[in-house]
Amino acid sequence: MPLPANVEREELHHRQIEMRSYRRSDGLFDIEARITDTKSDPFWGPLAEQPLEPGQPIHDLWIRLVVDRQLVIQEAIASSDSTPFEVCKQAPPTLSVLVGERIGAGWSKLVRDKLKGAASCTHLMELLIPMATTALQTMWPFNKDRPFKTDEHGRPLKIDSCFGYAANREVVMRIWPQHYTGHKSK
Repeated sequence: MPLPANVEREELHHRQIEMRSYRRSDGLFDIEARITDTKSDPFWGPLAEQPLEPGQPIHDLWIRLVVDRQLVIQEAIASSDSTPFEVCKQAPPTLSVLVGERIGAGWSKLVRDKLKGAASCTHLMELLIPMATTALQTMWPFNKDRPFKTDEHGRPLKIDSCFGYAANREVVMRIWPQHYTGHKSK
């Protein structure tokens, strides 16, 4: 269901993020992302000699992470097709510091630590964060039969990791009734 109706309004900026994943013939997986930013009116960038026309991308950036089944990055490729400054197009190779890293717990911190500030492009760095979810969703069918990780007491780490997996909700009651903390029906 879309958001409820709003007052009359005018679109000013459009950011589109698209993510896809692919199984490769060599046994690896491609996780790809693209971000585009456009304006509805002519846009004058800080050093622009002429404005960008409405709908012309300010940013058009691509990333491909090649991962194995354990989500270890084998290759990190990026392309900066449209950027506000010409020098920004030199940023894609900075993602090579991610090769050998594993997508999983702590991913957001790892990305920020390695690529924050002048170390890389802010928009590429920001795009990498949700790519982890895409990678995890990609691998779910291949890993769904693996047991859930547990703490030292045997409680699955998944419990209380999000709204749906809250210890007091139906999902936990049905999957791990011994760890359910909600209202017990009689």
